[in-house]
Amino acid sequence: MFMNGGSMRRMLGFSRTGITGSNSDIWLLGVCYRVAQDEDDANASCSDPTQSEGFAAFVDDFTSRILITYRKGFLPIGDLKYTSDVSWGCMIRSSQMLVAQAFLIHKLGRSWRKSLHKPLDQSYIAILHLFGDSEDSPYSIHNLLQAGKAYGLAPGSWVGPYAMCRTWESLVRGKRDGTENEDLSNMMAIHVVSGDEDGERGGAPVICIEDISRHLFEVSRGQVDWTPILLLIPLVLGLDKINPSYLPLLSATFTFPQSLGLLGGRPGASTYIVGVQDEKAFYLDPHEVQQVINIKPDNVDVDTSSYHCNVVRHMPLDSVDSSLAIGFYCRDKNDFDDFCLHTSDLISQSNGCSTIYNNQDP
Repeated sequence: MFMNGGSMRRMLGFSRTGITGSNSDIWLLGVCYRVAQDEDDANASCSDPTQSEGFAAFVDDFTSRILITYRKGFLPIGDLKYTSDVSWGCMIRSSQMLVAQAFLIHKLGRSWRKSLHKPLDQSYIAILHLFGDSEDSPYSIHNLLQAGKAYGLAPGSWVGPYAMCRTWESLVRGKRDGTENEDLSNMMAIHVVSGDEDGERGGAPVICIEDISRHLFEVSRGQVDWTPILLLIPLVLGLDKINPSYLPLLSATFTFPQSLGLLGGRPGASTYIVGVQDEKAFYLDPHEVQQVINIKPDNVDVDTSSYHCNVVRHMPLDSVDSSLAIGFYCRDKNDFDDFCLHTSDLISQSNGCSTIYNNQDP
């Protein structure tokens, strides 16, 4: 998907941290923004690409992504009665952002942008409620910690991407199994794609079409043949740092229409990486501490400014920790087939260095 142009309205209050004047395209979760200015562009006389309409459209998109950060003041968690996740919850928060983005696409579509005016879209508010900081919110930090006990999640402890992916799979499965006599055709499934052996270092993930189809049929309890699915793919792409041969492949995943970005960052400091330009990775940072907010699913006049970021941050892609996880959302079977075609193309270009395999490949 390619986009050019766009409103400058979200430039008010926008700031950027060290963005250079590169003319290269920006890829943000499957959407391409052309920041190089054409000769007929009204601002063509300005050599700064950040003044282009393409960059304004990128900012409009970036600031519409849901930001989930450290919170303080929530109901106590665990025996030690934690009321904040400061210094230990960044991987959980990063994963919440990725899953929240999947729900935005699932419910509102990839082209959705946050409104500056109230009342706000009720579906958007309902999504924010899913990730609130109490047990009443299905995908809260409280419920994730409970679901992830078997994978080492505990208040005050940091976990890696693999454990986080398995926790999401377990939590969603538990919510589904506890739902009875309800239409499941509109649910979103979560499936973790692993290697030949389960575990963080189980080898290159293999996308097994038959396994996924069987899983989705079970999710819908036979009501439909296919269910929208979030694929989580944990990877280890090196020892202390990412093997440089993987960097072009990692960057290419942001061009997939199904892209949800990746959980990554520097060691011990997880972020949600949403886009790339040249060797830069754009990300949302969960490390800001904010007061807890109780968002009711029907409160369309609530202040949601703390769930969005007006600062575009980036880091060198080669500084991302080698242990990470990539996410993809496939709405239907055609979307999934297109995803498989993209992975096959990536494999054919990888010269044996592919990060993902599917069982349709030789």
